[in-house]
Formats: sequence, structure tokens, C-alpha cells
Amino acid sequence: MKELGKRVLAGDIRAASRLIRNLEDQITDTYIAIQEIFKETGKSHVIGITGAPGAGKSTLTDELIQAYRSQGKTVGVLAVDPTSPFTGGALLGDRIRMLRHAEDPGVFVRSLATRGAMGGISKAVGEGIHVMDVLGKDRIIVETVGVGQQEVEIINHAHTVIVVLVPGMGDEIQALKAGLMEIADIFVINKADREGAGKLYKETMNMVQMSRDRAGVSKGWQIPVLLVESVMEPHKFAESVEKLRDKIEEHYQFLVDNDLISERMRRKTAAEIQEALWGAIMCPILNEMEASGEMKRMIDRCLLKDTDPYTLADEIALRYMKEGLAKDICADS
Repeated sequence: MKELGKRVLAGDIRAASRLIRNLEDQITDTYIAIQEIFKETGKSHVIGITGAPGAGKSTLTDELIQAYRSQGKTVGVLAVDPTSPFTGGALLGDRIRMLRHAEDPGVFVRSLATRGAMGGISKAVGEGIHVMDVLGKDRIIVETVGVGQQEVEIINHAHTVIVVLVPGMGDEIQALKAGLMEIADIFVINKADREGAGKLYKETMNMVQMSRDRAGVSKGWQIPVLLVESVMEPHKFAESVEKLRDKIEEHYQFLVDNDLISERMRRKTAAEIQEALWGAIMCPILNEMEASGEMKRMIDRCLLKDTDPYTLADEIALRYMKEGLAKDICADS
């Protein structure tokens, strides 16, 4: 695994693809490769694109790639797709929409399956960002799966978060009230030629005005609400996305100029530490309990009301903490 990390550092695309696949599949000792590359990370601008299903995130991402490539910037894309119920892999819908960039060496698109993760992103996203970063991608776009109102985990990974809304979907303001409003650095009203776009624009602007001083938003940043024309009018659509690209760059520069980028980095690092702790502590315990049949027995006991999940959790935590302490004492003696 250490050698795999060195190959990624050398710019080996195949090694990068293999490493992301291993991370997604949670192959044993893959973290060693991340340890190898970690010191070289932190150079890319990470852009999160989120919103409800059908908002046009993939089409927007595809055109945003083109907008950045026209400036000579390299782009990495992590597109989180729904999980196949048969293989556990990504259904690859987003990569199909981005085929025009398939032969471009300055673009690396990778699909990740949610694998049951909540919040619209995969557990492997954080590590995948590191891989794209050390490959030298100037901009890394993370497109979430589109799970609706709870799709807010992207804020733990991106410097700039774009929330995409579409008129006429019936749940626009509900989405704004349910968390997406709290994480947006930029709002995009996509398919703005549709009926109701003007009304949605006004409602979104009103919400922005009401929430100017809310916690979690960079102080001083005026959240823009951008209208993006229909993809059926390619010239207007491209112009709208170029304006979005420029606003993304303006936001990142705002973070840098006001010494706010460190806050985003600390939040991202905290989330990565929590995920690493889960992988190092909880995953081995859960795997052992599944293999031994203990998990099944615990479920049976709960169903019979002989115990409850909280009592069982306390018992397991106490047992493993004692075992860990005993091992440490033996190792030191």
C-alpha cells in the first residue's frame, strides 16, 4: 500500500483509480497509502455541488469543467452516485453525462457509491479528495448524490458550497428551511427559463437577507443567487456557468483575503479525524461482532425486549475498552 501511495504521488492515474477503489471497498491497510500522500495535500480548491434530485447538478458540473478547462485549469470530479443494490457500486449516471471530457488528460472523473452513507456523500469522499489533490488538480468538484433535505455533509469537505435549486419541483422553500440554506456559499437557480423561476429567485433572496448573520456563514460574504439558463440554449447556458465559475473564484479569494480558509480546513480536518477514528475503532468491532454471530444474537435479544440498544452499546464499549487497556499494559510490560 505504501508503494501505491508513492505511485499516486508520481502522478500515476491508474494507481490513483485503484487507490480510490480500494478506499471505497475499505480494503485492509489502504490507509497506509493515504498516510504516504497526506503531507502533499491541501493545495486544491474543493467545490461542493449539492441539491435535490433532478436539479441538474451533473449537467451543471459538466459545463463547469468546460469553463475551468477554458482557463487552462485542471479538474478532478468525485461524483457520488446511488448504490447498485446488486454490486454495491455506483450506477455511473454522472459519468455518462461527462463523457465529452473522457479523453482530456486535464480532467479526472470518478464515481463513488453512497454505500449507505447519509448526507449525500460517500465515506470515501474525503480520501478521494486527497488523491485528486496530490494528482495536482487545481479544482476538485464533489457532486453529491441528490438525497434531498439532509444533504449537508458536503460542508465538511468543500471550501465553496453551491446549492442548486430548480423552479417547479414543489419543495424549494422546504429545502431552504431544512439545512441546505445553512451551508450555501452560492445559490444557483438552474433551468431558469421555467415558469416560477422569478418567484423562486425572490423567495431565495428573501431567505438570504433574513439569514445574513446566521452561524456557519463566512461573515462579510454576500451570498449570491445566480440564474442559469436552460441547457437547450448552449450559448446562454455556457455564459451563465462562466459567471458561476467567476463567483466561485471570488468566494475562494474572499476566504483567503479574510483569513477564513483556515476555518474551513479545520472543519474538514475534524471530520476526517472522526472518520479515521470510526475506521480504526468501530469498524473492526462491528466486523468481529458480525463474524462471530454476536450481532445477530444482540438483535434477537432486542426484538424479544430482553435488553435495549443503549445497554448493549454500554456493555460492548466497556468490554472493548477494558480489552484495549489490558493489551496496552501487556505491551508495556
